[in-house]
Amino acid sequence: MNTTPSASGRAPEGPDAGSPWRLLPTVAVAGLLGVALAWALTIPVTLPAEAIVRVIADCTGAVVLGLAALPRLQPKPTPRWRLLAVLAGLWWGTELAVLAFEAAEVVGVAITRLSADEFATYLVDLAGGQIGIAVLGCVGALACYSTLSYRKPASASTDLVLVFAAVALALRPVTGHMSQQPFGSVLAAAHALAAAAWFGVLVALALVVRSRGEWATVLPRYSTVALPLVAIVAVTGLVNGVVRVGGITPFVTTGYGRILLAKTVVLIVLLTMGWWWRRTWVRKAADHRMTAADSLRRASIEVVVMAVAFGLAATLAISA
Repeated sequence: MNTTPSASGRAPEGPDAGSPWRLLPTVAVAGLLGVALAWALTIPVTLPAEAIVRVIADCTGAVVLGLAALPRLQPKPTPRWRLLAVLAGLWWGTELAVLAFEAAEVVGVAITRLSADEFATYLVDLAGGQIGIAVLGCVGALACYSTLSYRKPASASTDLVLVFAAVALALRPVTGHMSQQPFGSVLAAAHALAAAAWFGVLVALALVVRSRGEWATVLPRYSTVALPLVAIVAVTGLVNGVVRVGGITPFVTTGYGRILLAKTVVLIVLLTMGWWWRRTWVRKAADHRMTAADSLRRASIEVVVMAVAFGLAATLAISA
C-alpha cells in the first residue's frame, strides 16, 4: 500500500491508516453497557435517556482531547485532522442533544414535547443553557479548525484543539453539583480532565499507533503521563464520593451510592490492570518484544473497561 504523502502534504488517513472505525463502535457499546449497569443498580428508577447521549458526548470529547494531545508524545507528530474533524462534529451534535434533554427536564416535559421557544429560553436565560452555549462554541471552533487544518496541515497545530477541548470538557463539571462545596469546582474540573486525558490518549494510541517501533516509543511516555492522571482521578473521585454520600450505609442503600461503588470497583480493576501492564506490557513493548497487534489488543481491553466507567459516570452526573 502506498504511504507517500499526497501533493497537498497530507498522509493517507483512511480506515487502513488509522483503523478507527472498528474500535470506536466498541467503545460506544462499552459506554452504553456502563449506563445499563448503572440503571440496573437504581431500578425501579427509569433509565435516564440523557445518560445515553451524555456518555457518547463524554467519550467523544475525551477522544478528541487524546488525539490533540498525542502528538506531544510522538517523535514525529502526525495529527489526524480528518478524524478530529469528524469526531468534533459528533461531539457537537451530542452536546446539543444533552442540552435539549437538560432543557426538557427544567421545563418539565418529555424531550419530544420541548418547543423551540422553551429551548431558546433555557439557552438564553438560565445558567445551564449559557454554559451549554459556551461548550458548543468551543467544540464548534475546534471542529472548524480541524476541518481547515486537514486542508492546510503544514501551518496547523493541535495545541489550539487541545485548549478548546480542555475548556469544553471542564465547563460543565465546574458548574455541577460539586461546585457547591469549597474548592468543589476545581476538584470537579481536575477529575473530568484527568479522566478524559487518561482515557482519550489511550484511545488515540489504539487508533493511530500501528508499528512495533511506535509502540516502543510512545507507550512508555504515555505510561509515565498516565500515573499522575490516575492519582488525580482517584483522589478527586474519593473526595467527591465522601462529600456526596456522607457515610458508608448510603453506598448500599441509595442508587447514587451503588453507582458510585460500582465506579470505584471499576477504577480498582483499572488500577490493578495498569499496575500489571507496567510490569509486563510496557516493559516488553519498550524493548521491542511485543508485537503491534498484541499492544493494540491490550490497549483495546483497557479502553473498553474505561468506557464502562464513563457510562457509570455519565449516569452518576444525571443522578446528582
